[in-house]
Amino acid sequence: MEERQDLNETAHAQEEEITYHAVEKDGEIAAIWVMKGRKHLRTIDPRSEEGRRILQAYRPSP
Repeated sequence: MEERQDLNETAHAQEEEITYHAVEKDGEIAAIWVMKGRKHLRTIDPRSEEGRRILQAYRPSP
């Protein structure tokens, strides 16, 4: 029974979606955290090409 529970937990973890979180410092975006559920996968520099693309995609339209 314990093995089945581990498989269910693994399947649930795989279903969690990837999210992006802007980390602010002194009113500026200092980093973008890539998360899967509650797990931090990596940090993206907002000044990098990838960071600028992500921020542009999620910027509210006027």
